[in-house]
Amino acid sequence: MPPRLSPSVRQQRLGSELRRLREHAGMTPKAMAAALGTDVPKISQMENGKSGVSADRLRSWAAACRCANLPLIEALTLMTQDRGRHWWHHFRGRVPAGMLDIAELEHHAESLLVLNTTSIPGLLQTSRYAAAMFARLRPPLPRHDADVRTAFRTERQQVLSAGRPFTAFIHEAALRMQFGGPAVLREQLASLLDDAERPGVTLRAIPFSVDTYPGSGEDLFLAHGPVPELDTVQIDLTQGPQFIDSEADLASYRTIVGESDSLALGPEESHDFIRRIMTDLEGRQSR
Repeated sequence: MPPRLSPSVRQQRLGSELRRLREHAGMTPKAMAAALGTDVPKISQMENGKSGVSADRLRSWAAACRCANLPLIEALTLMTQDRGRHWWHHFRGRVPAGMLDIAELEHHAESLLVLNTTSIPGLLQTSRYAAAMFARLRPPLPRHDADVRTAFRTERQQVLSAGRPFTAFIHEAALRMQFGGPAVLREQLASLLDDAERPGVTLRAIPFSVDTYPGSGEDLFLAHGPVPELDTVQIDLTQGPQFIDSEADLASYRTIVGESDSLALGPEESHDFIRRIMTDLEGRQSR
């Protein structure tokens, strides 16, 4: 089978985990090739996600590395077995590849956590709010591209229908930012309160009154894998989504999440807080 030309972030992650196992064992690509009865170019293709890896080959790789972390090995084995087509494949070639990678990450995560300071999290956005978000991009998107991206973002929300644990820390700045205008925001805030009643969804607000808020620099999305080693952080950049999985970076972002948890309002307090913002918004509109 020819090498993949554009491996997904998940396929690249499996390859990078193979590389980490090999490097941790102190093995060179040549030594690994000899252990598996293949060649160095094939090892390189597997480690950069351009070549598929079977479950048997993964276990042979782990054995060659003398890896005793059985939960990690089983989790990586499951990654080799996902070869089916999913709903986001129908959007391939119609939205940026990074958006497909986000949907794939959400689909396979054990639980999801977001920390947003500038806008409502994508998994909780109404279609009108999402459309307003895409309308603000510069240079402006063609209408059909904006419509497809809005539809894609709405389709992503099916991940919450299965009761997947989802925690959203949302700063007051994001709750008050009027993308699309007051009517769109009010509809969005009402939708947030409805979503907060769904199984698995936890909503936590962080008010302006909180000092030394640790997450003010960027919106953060943490996808928990089946084992901590396979957690992934995704942040939004102007150039597109960035995916982070180094041990040091994950530790740093987990600290940010822990501090945010200690600062945020509880779920019921958060719901009341959002209702007060809605009341304030209605008062401003009636003036």
